Amino acid sequence: MVSEAERASDRLVVAISSRALFDLADSHRIYEEEGLEAYRAHQIASENEILQPGVAFNLVNKLLKLNEVLEQPEVEVILLSRNSADTGLRIFHSIQHYGLAITRAAFCSGNSPYRYISAFDSQLFLSLDGADVRQALDSGVAAATIVPSTHSKQSDDHLKIAFDGDAVLFSDASEKIYQEEGLESFTRNERDSAREPLEGGPFKSFLSALHRIQTKADAPISTCLITARSAPAHERVVRTLRAWNIRIDESLFLGGLPKKDFLQAYEADIFFDDQLDNCDAASDHVATGHVPHGVMNS
Repeated sequence: MVSEAERASDRLVVAISSRALFDLADSHRIYEEEGLEAYRAHQIASENEILQPGVAFNLVNKLLKLNEVLEQPEVEVILLSRNSADTGLRIFHSIQHYGLAITRAAFCSGNSPYRYISAFDSQLFLSLDGADVRQALDSGVAAATIVPSTHSKQSDDHLKIAFDGDAVLFSDASEKIYQEEGLESFTRNERDSAREPLEGGPFKSFLSALHRIQTKADAPISTCLITARSAPAHERVVRTLRAWNIRIDESLFLGGLPKKDFLQAYEADIFFDDQLDNCDAASDHVATGHVPHGVMNS
């Protein structure tokens, strides 16, 4: 018989900040311009007003709906917030209004909540606070800064997640060669190392968790690799995923073409990339998370 602790260890646990889940732009503006007491008074006075969905709302909604098609709950979402429990009542009222199955939370009264990410066994952290995201990455958790966007895909319950390769799914070792020595050296290294698997990047464990859920049931999840690599550098990627025993549903090797049109064609719910320029361009078409990791973010 499987214990509750063992089942919990198999779950995909996603931690999300309140500003990534809901649109708190007006409240945050009051905090920045008028201070904590004005913010507190505003949140308490407005605690029965339902917040509008934020950039990552639909992603969270689809993640939680996966539990409806699985034999056992496999996904949990944790709320991590710099609010106090007092000012956070409005957030939980909004969670209940939208029927989101979120029951665990950490309200930190202005302090960074990142230190609770590992305590909750989270495999992913999403926030609008870049400092919190960097601290999460430094602690070994996949994390991304949500880029402001007006795009919101919600056409169905099928969850589509797209990833960049180097410095996201894979380490930035090859990217360093490209940045320091150029394309020719990069291509030569990848050709010579084609049968040597790449080291894992910060999002390897998150991709692995998604793959684990995919193999347990006919879960409505699709994954896509969208990378600037092209032949012959593609072979090492294919062999790396094979060595990891992880399936990725679609792979796009663009050879430096802009990614935004391909993301729109794929209809991703979210895209993770380490380069901020790529994220800014993509955010017009899909929800986007910047992964401040690797040589491009040094």
